[in-house]
Amino acid sequence: MSSHTALGVLEFTGIFVFAISGALVAIQKGFDAVGILILAEVTALGGGVVRDLVIGDTPPGAFRNAWYLLIPLAAATVAFFAHPVVERLNFGVLLFDAAGLGLFCVTGTLKALAHGLGPVQSAVLGVTTGVGGGLLRDVIARETPAVVKYDTDLYSIPAMVGAAVVTVAYKLHWPLTVAAPAAAVFVFGFRVVAMVRHWRAPRAWTRGRA
Repeated sequence: MSSHTALGVLEFTGIFVFAISGALVAIQKGFDAVGILILAEVTALGGGVVRDLVIGDTPPGAFRNAWYLLIPLAAATVAFFAHPVVERLNFGVLLFDAAGLGLFCVTGTLKALAHGLGPVQSAVLGVTTGVGGGLLRDVIARETPAVVKYDTDLYSIPAMVGAAVVTVAYKLHWPLTVAAPAAAVFVFGFRVVAMVRHWRAPRAWTRGRA
């Protein structure tokens, strides 16, 4: 499998799992079928559209390839009929979101590198790709976005680490067919462990009173 094919597989997988997370949030919020589909599409495609606009890849891939729209539609359909099995309450949403985070931060970083961005800029855009869809999902669902919520277990930090790993692998010419999926799995595992163990980023330091 070529690196280009591997990137495509990772991206479409990320679209599906992020769409599932968006659809499940919509179902929990009591949205109708149209609302479920909209939230699935926005969650799955939001980060990628922002990425493509930043690097000048226009029109964004979501508007050039019908599969980008059809995969979230399929995911929304699955969630609509099978959400009691898929959902497992809130943790099911978080698991799918963690999977999407890992996959999208990797594909976003690789696409930015392929378009000539520097390592730091590519990593930042990879994180943006990973968290963008979830941020839009939470805003539409009238939730404080997980990426900025103070009591949320580590979210953007796993994506930052994963994007950094991908950048190093790319610059050292490691085989991306191995490095990219490994980085995505690492981000997923990091995020899940952070959820289970409630690892959180530090808040602003406050001097104790005497």
